Amino acid sequence: MKATAYGILSAAVLGTAAFVSPALAADKPDAPAAPFKIGEGLYYVGSVDYASYLIATRAGLIVLDGGSAETGKQIVANIRSLGFDPAKVKILLNTHQHFDHAAGLAALKAAAPAAKLYASAADGPIIAAGGRGDPFLKGERFYYEPVRPAVILKDKQKVTLGGWTLTAHVTGGHTQGCTTWTFPVTVAGKVRQALVHCSSSVLPGYKLGKTETYPGQTADYERSFATWKSLPCEVFLGSHAMFFGLANKKKALEAGHLEAFVDPAGCKAFYGRQEAAFRAELKRQNP
Repeated sequence: MKATAYGILSAAVLGTAAFVSPALAADKPDAPAAPFKIGEGLYYVGSVDYASYLIATRAGLIVLDGGSAETGKQIVANIRSLGFDPAKVKILLNTHQHFDHAAGLAALKAAAPAAKLYASAADGPIIAAGGRGDPFLKGERFYYEPVRPAVILKDKQKVTLGGWTLTAHVTGGHTQGCTTWTFPVTVAGKVRQALVHCSSSVLPGYKLGKTETYPGQTADYERSFATWKSLPCEVFLGSHAMFFGLANKKKALEAGHLEAFVDPAGCKAFYGRQEAAFRAELKRQNP
């Protein structure tokens, strides 16, 4: 893993001016993590921080996010270790086109050649170009093996397979086509509304307000925060494990707390912090 590349992306995630938090500097964000069950048919299959989710339906498998190139290989192995056949992945979904969420899609596609990648209209072409075309992250360290989307998603489009329905919410800002996903899942015998947060982070170097990293970025963030606050969020998940405190919740789950990932209060608090950080940065750049 390229530490500098991760550092650029991690700084805003952690709400710190430093490029890498001391807590995370000691661990590789794409270090392997054991897969585990979150709810009925829903599994975590990502790395220590680059999140990825497996949904087992009666008609095949869905994988949401591919992590880094290294994480992609781990995801395939994690799917096998859970007793599933990676070749039965029918649908690949993505939160956004940055390398730490899309570079691993190639490994998943290689393991499941028939799988169809669904991506947003803004981020899909960048994934198809292997990260090239991003308005901010430029250079070989951010590029990856391309995967061409088979389906271009519209805002609020539903993706269905084997009794599962996931809804795509285009929540731009972090990337123009950043996509948050919502879906019902049964946890501890009760149907809950799950939310997989794309990202609301403002990367160090992003321009907001009068000058923008891409045209309309500031308005995208504004619309996205309004959307996020309106969405149901009982099972709080995200594209990074650190967004929703995966490590502590997994410990609670292993201790017998079956509803460890049911955290509507944590979801609300997270969005409050993220919006405050966005507005502070917007004000700093536009005094």
